[in-house]
Amino acid sequence: MHRCVEKEGHCERCEGELPFDFTMAFQPIVDLTSVRIVTYEALVRGPAGESAASILAKVTPRLLYRFDQACRIRAIELASRLGMRESLSINFLPNAVYEPQACIQATLAISQKVGWPTERLVFEVTESEKVQDQEHLRNIIEAYRSMGFTTALDDFGNGFANLDLLTVLHPDRLKIDRALVMGCDSDVRRQAILRALVSLAGELGIDLIAEGVETRDEALWLGRNGIPKQQGFFHARPALESLAPDLTSSLAALRQAL
Repeated sequence: MHRCVEKEGHCERCEGELPFDFTMAFQPIVDLTSVRIVTYEALVRGPAGESAASILAKVTPRLLYRFDQACRIRAIELASRLGMRESLSINFLPNAVYEPQACIQATLAISQKVGWPTERLVFEVTESEKVQDQEHLRNIIEAYRSMGFTTALDDFGNGFANLDLLTVLHPDRLKIDRALVMGCDSDVRRQAILRALVSLAGELGIDLIAEGVETRDEALWLGRNGIPKQQGFFHARPALESLAPDLTSSLAALRQAL
């Protein structure tokens, strides 16, 4: 378990300036059924749009806690400044959360400062980050849910663990990885797996979101088979410090074709 080094009520792990700058891009998650954007995911980028990998390469173990907190704050500040009305999804690093109640304080403080409703916050854990302590992650997810946040398991279907995580974790959402979405309109094996996931998610009360949707045929097959919530380049690419254009007409056309 991670421990906090406190000084006068503050966590020294999380405080201080980062030795590099970064910003956020926002990519929408759409719902073909309701014909609207329902959530934006905040994705880390360099100040000039440099890749997430180029920024993450600068995050040393010593900076992990500080970076995790800084990402939450930057995402909420930008979302508020841009006038976002949809939910905001923020990735978090389980190994950077030593105690959920303590580590959420900076998030609550910035939310209160800018007037961001905490019920419109979604916390995503990336499944491909090897989960070293499933019990610790379960405690984080349960704590966040008890505070009114939505939780999501990202990259489902590609990583170190898959179905076994659902025996101990109870996320609100599963984001299906591109590895399962790719070519789903014509690949019978992927279709079988995706239909099984729809059934499983229904029994467990979990919302499904397909990631990496890149073609109209993929979007339509998913929508026709119980996965209308989608994210990917077909709908909109991540936009640096800005929101997506109006997608109503394109989503309405897909809804009509379902």
